[in-house]
Amino acid sequence: MSFESILRHTTLLAVSVLALCVLGLLAAFSVPVQMIPDVATRTVMVETQWPGATPQDVEQEILIEQEQYLRTLPNLQRIISTASTGQASIRLDFPFGADVNEALLRTSNALSQVSDYPENVDQPALTTTSSSEEPFMYFAITPRPDSGMDLDLAMVRDFLDDEVRPRIERIPGVSLVGIMGGAERQVRIEVDPERLAQRGLDMSDVRDALRARNLDTSGGDLDMGKRRMLVRTVGRFAGAAEITSLIVAEENGTITRLSELGNVQLDHYEQQELTFVNGEPALFLSVRRETGANVIQTKYAVLPEVEAIGREVLAPEGLQISLFSEDARYVEQSVASVWRALGMGALLASLVLYIFLRSIRTTAIGVIAIPLCTIAAFAGLLLAGRTLNVISLAGIAFALGMTVDNAVVVLESIDQERRRGLKPFDAAVEGTWRVWRAVLACTATTIIVFLPILLVDDEAGQLFSDIVIAFAASIIASLLVAASVVPALAARLMGPHEDEPPAGGGYFDRVAQRLNWFIKSRMRRLLVIAGTVAGAVLALILLTPPAEYLPEGEEARVFANMVAPPGYSLSEMEGVTKDLIADLRPHRRGGASYDAQQTANFPDIEMFSMFVDAQGITVVTDPSDPSQIEPLRRALEKRMTAVPGMRASTARGSVISAEDGGTRSINIEISGNDLQQIYRVAELAFARAEHLFPDAQISSEPGSLTLDQPLLELRPRWDRIAEVGLDSSRFGYSVAALSDGAFVDRMILDDRQVDIYLFSSAGMAQRPEDLQHLAIATPSGAVLPVSALADLHETVDTDSIRRVNGRRTVTLYIVPPRSVPLEAGVEQVRRQILDEMSMAGEVPDGVSLDITGAADQLDSTRQSLFSNFLIAIVLSYLALVATFRHWGHPLLVMITVPLGAAGGMLGLALLNGSGALLDLFGLGRIDQPFDMITLLGFLVLLSAVVNNPILIVMEAYHGLGEGASPASAVEHAVRTRLRPILMSTCTTVIGLLPLVAIPGAGTELYRGLGAVMLGGMLTSMVVTLTFLPCLLVTVIESMPVVSEKSRSLLEALVTRPLAWLRRHRAPSA
Repeated sequence: MSFESILRHTTLLAVSVLALCVLGLLAAFSVPVQMIPDVATRTVMVETQWPGATPQDVEQEILIEQEQYLRTLPNLQRIISTASTGQASIRLDFPFGADVNEALLRTSNALSQVSDYPENVDQPALTTTSSSEEPFMYFAITPRPDSGMDLDLAMVRDFLDDEVRPRIERIPGVSLVGIMGGAERQVRIEVDPERLAQRGLDMSDVRDALRARNLDTSGGDLDMGKRRMLVRTVGRFAGAAEITSLIVAEENGTITRLSELGNVQLDHYEQQELTFVNGEPALFLSVRRETGANVIQTKYAVLPEVEAIGREVLAPEGLQISLFSEDARYVEQSVASVWRALGMGALLASLVLYIFLRSIRTTAIGVIAIPLCTIAAFAGLLLAGRTLNVISLAGIAFALGMTVDNAVVVLESIDQERRRGLKPFDAAVEGTWRVWRAVLACTATTIIVFLPILLVDDEAGQLFSDIVIAFAASIIASLLVAASVVPALAARLMGPHEDEPPAGGGYFDRVAQRLNWFIKSRMRRLLVIAGTVAGAVLALILLTPPAEYLPEGEEARVFANMVAPPGYSLSEMEGVTKDLIADLRPHRRGGASYDAQQTANFPDIEMFSMFVDAQGITVVTDPSDPSQIEPLRRALEKRMTAVPGMRASTARGSVISAEDGGTRSINIEISGNDLQQIYRVAELAFARAEHLFPDAQISSEPGSLTLDQPLLELRPRWDRIAEVGLDSSRFGYSVAALSDGAFVDRMILDDRQVDIYLFSSAGMAQRPEDLQHLAIATPSGAVLPVSALADLHETVDTDSIRRVNGRRTVTLYIVPPRSVPLEAGVEQVRRQILDEMSMAGEVPDGVSLDITGAADQLDSTRQSLFSNFLIAIVLSYLALVATFRHWGHPLLVMITVPLGAAGGMLGLALLNGSGALLDLFGLGRIDQPFDMITLLGFLVLLSAVVNNPILIVMEAYHGLGEGASPASAVEHAVRTRLRPILMSTCTTVIGLLPLVAIPGAGTELYRGLGAVMLGGMLTSMVVTLTFLPCLLVTVIESMPVVSEKSRSLLEALVTRPLAWLRRHRAPSA
């Protein structure tokens, strides 16, 4: 369909546009809102519980066998296993793009091949995780101050699991609710070892008697005429009190009941962690959203239901629930910040357009592209299954100025045709047709540039894709608007030809004359060309900073970790926690203990929570003043480091992936088989890292790097055990029950399985020195102390064993200071830690050191972006060849790309320079790293910087085709296209400016990309109006000389030899 046909059906066009606007607005309200794009799930977690087991037994009995079957899974990239007290954990990493459901099924099938687990090991639990599926809301459960009830919070966990968690998980958008703190219920049988031994019984006898009784047996059914009756033998215990009547043994008519040996009570497992909110004991609920769910809508769906739960379920039990922390608020602030910048950019772009056009009607025609293309971007995100987040909104905002470009070019062309005397309708048709190829070429190159980005399938690529989709949808819509809506409105609204020149015409003529001054002299042209190239090369060499991986997207939140020496007990860590609480309470604004006089040394905090176990303490706190986040981090680290024997690290909150140490972590993996050697090398590397980066955040996994965990080994005297008729199983079970309790069986209480455990009468108060004196009855009739049957040997080992790809591994996480970019930090770690340790002989045979984490991801993402950048350049060139129908002319356009890239680097340098200047005046420092999203700006820039050169080159060759001289054709091209170039560049730059200049939540995610585009667009405009005309004239004027030389060379190499051959063949003929 021709442009004339389109413009003759304006009613149909208007209806179509309005219908699409309605659908687009529906899409805008339907697109889920969240902080960052969803990152594809590629991790499968396997959790296996074995209560009471040591890390050494967990590794030998569970992990090694599970790994044997899991390591052969297809596409498995990495397997990380951890053995800790009572738990085995395995993380399986698959490549991005892998089918996680298939991976989950294969994992389940592989685990089903594990032949056998120890007796009381729970079945492995499988879950999938991704970096975008972290909890977004946290609720604290605390006793009501006015309840008057003496509550044991540890016993509340099962109540929350039964009554609260299911109600929240039923809310649309919620995928999982986790419970932190407390302990599961447990039936405890505490038996007096002396009484047991006096009756010739041991712990195994109690276990066997209980298991034999705690059974229900189906007896089939019986017919009763018309009725059928089911038969079953009921043996299961209905309650804990019923267990006391258990008959343990019968001998010569004498019955020994459990009540004669000890007592039974319903209690809970020994607590492995303590949780506090603002210094008070609490339990926590963490809420995760479903993938693709609208985080804001989900938040406002959760809050009223939680309020109802608190009123209907918790209040009668003396409990209360309160919102402790939520990321949705930060999401709302970040999205609002982008919306604000988007609206301000649209207004500023409209104002700039009006300054150029000096006509409200004409300006309205030009800016109509902004709302239409924005609506199209929402529709594109919905159709692509994406979300509305800070990244995709930034893509829409970045496209804002460029969506006006096509409309401006078409509008200017129509205006020129109208001033040539054509009627409005004819001017609209002819003006649109005249620049159609250029507009199509600009749009095609923009879209083609973005296509390779969709091939980047790692974490960064999934963040990039939202920008690509939003940008591409806007630009495609801008092409359609420029080719239909703009000329249709121009034909109706611009009116007939008027004699006065275009607004600012005299000014643009004077500017064009001064720009064309460079063209008139060959020497000036060469100087401009050489100076521009030299400046660009210097800018790229001197201003290109070392790279970072991804922006952290920082929240005003501090995470602090205190690592305890091996062997510390939970009670000891509870004492350390109470001291820390006493220090933090006076700084919590609004708290009962708040003391404003102490804020000089420690900033005020809004809230704080603590998670405590025997291995350490984790503190999460928010400052009252977000600007005090760094002083708070340093003060908290200083306070925690002051505790003797403790090691502490702190970090700011981040909305981007926190796996493997975060987006700035340099990970050193130290692997081998001998734990003692691994830990020794890890300690040396840790010390070197502290010396290399004095202000770095350094931590490790496992947290402790010493084999100082006390371990009591009982080494049986096998001859003596055989002599008294015992075996390894009975003796081991008795020792387990006498020390920390042994699993017996399970019973059903309130429709929930509850474990039954057997203890000595000392319960959890058993002390190591008492163990050797405890009595064990033997089948021979002798009652002997444990020390008579085994030697007790005290030794040390580790409290956690970590394995990576089947090898024991310690990982050091090194987060360098902000003054050290990740790329530079990786090089320093490689040279000054790994290489120097190797040369110093500090790495024994069998131990390997590798750098992983964000450093690996940085390299892979950068290589992927670089290769895709080359592909984008080739594709753009081919698109221009198709548009120009010439192989050489597009090269004149493409040569401006590296010059624009140099401008982008200059823009980033100016942003950081202005940030340092602001810091001098106390206005807050801006440090924008050269991260991968900032690097994406150069790909976006590639699509933008070629647009203006296309206009100049096309117009110049159009003039040549009409018989003008090279200089005249180029001068006319500059004069004709100056105003649209200035208009499109200024509207784009001014539209982008709020995104870069106005601070706000989440701006650090996209500010660098905006700075690159600002610098590149401005540089491209200057290059297009100075360097490119000089280059065009030089190249065009040189073509006849080159053609003459080519003909001379052809004559010398081909024509003359052929003539010589003909002359010498003639006589013989």
